[in-house]
Amino acid sequence: MPVRPTVISRLRHAVPPVVIMFVLAHCAHHLVTALPIPLLPYIRDEFTLDYTRAALVVSAFSVPYGIAQLPSGWLADRFGPRRMLCIGISGVAFAGLLVGLSTQYVLLLVALGLMGALGGGYHPSAPALISAAVEPERRGRSLGLHMIGGSVAYFVAPLVAAGIAVALGWRSAFIILAIPAIIFGFVFYRVLGRRERAAAERVAEQDSQPVDEAPVNWPRLVTFIFLSCSTAAIVLSVFSFIPLYLVDKYHYAEPSAAAVVSLFYSTGLWAAVAGGYAADRLGNVRVVTILAVLSGPALVLLGFGGSDVLVLVLLLCMGVALYARAPASESFILSHSPSRHRSTVLGFYFFGGMEGSGVLAPVVGYLIDRFGFSTAYAVSGVTMIVIALVCAGLLLRWRHAR
Repeated sequence: MPVRPTVISRLRHAVPPVVIMFVLAHCAHHLVTALPIPLLPYIRDEFTLDYTRAALVVSAFSVPYGIAQLPSGWLADRFGPRRMLCIGISGVAFAGLLVGLSTQYVLLLVALGLMGALGGGYHPSAPALISAAVEPERRGRSLGLHMIGGSVAYFVAPLVAAGIAVALGWRSAFIILAIPAIIFGFVFYRVLGRRERAAAERVAEQDSQPVDEAPVNWPRLVTFIFLSCSTAAIVLSVFSFIPLYLVDKYHYAEPSAAAVVSLFYSTGLWAAVAGGYAADRLGNVRVVTILAVLSGPALVLLGFGGSDVLVLVLLLCMGVALYARAPASESFILSHSPSRHRSTVLGFYFFGGMEGSGVLAPVVGYLIDRFGFSTAYAVSGVTMIVIALVCAGLLLRWRHAR
């Protein structure tokens, strides 16, 4: 008589333990990186910053964060991802402590830059390890589940940080949230070490032969990465000013504006999984292209707003576009990159999105200073529409290119 699987066994099949581990790791990685934007009004007030200098607070982290993806991906391919993941969790949290101890604007920028540089080790390494641990047909949804960890951090951290900032000041928010992340990074390093040794023993017992890879469709892969990175860069550069937008135009209190940041990031709790599932069913290119095309009009409408309710709805739409895009993008890159250089290619992908947002944030800040929020957001939305339509045509043209 066949034995029916238990509920626990079904859950383990649907959500492998290794994926749960990386969900927690992703959350720890972003506990501190989620703080600069929601706490930006507090930082702006203390150092008396205009919009352009306030944007540098965001860029001081995001630009080194993006640049660090390139060497980190190469280092993960060459030396293994475990050390890079530890640095990407505990190293970032340690730099967060320094941010909390900064008493001058220049020192704040330096500490944020260090936090970005140390954070580059996580993202090029984690998706490749997850992809190797699950079946190809479940890759998209597993990567979507991994995104939940970052979404939880970006959802919870601004709420907790806002409460801490009201009670103890914004610096205490960095210090208090950094401590558990430092501890988890070293624990995760030990756990991964045990898994690596077990995996090495299994490989040693097998006499496997290398499998020939299909030729890489480089024009299509590069175009796809550019489209996905452009979507992330434009959406995040616009979003960097949402707390200031709500405080200055809609007269939100600073804690309320920080809480709205959590609304945006809350979409990652479900949109990433939905995007990964849709990518497994409909195809990665189709999902990313549709989200890129639709995000442009949402950005244009955001600038003209009209009511704070409409702004909140548009923020949810932007969050869906950002998070549903991610697992589909990572799944496509992992499936269409050379196996020995997947982390390196992922490094270029994360570099594009993160570095792009860091470079564009001061540009958006300058446009806001000169022309106002409506014009700056409209320019961003129209740019997104043009990029999405051009890349969609190129992806169709180069579908069978080599």
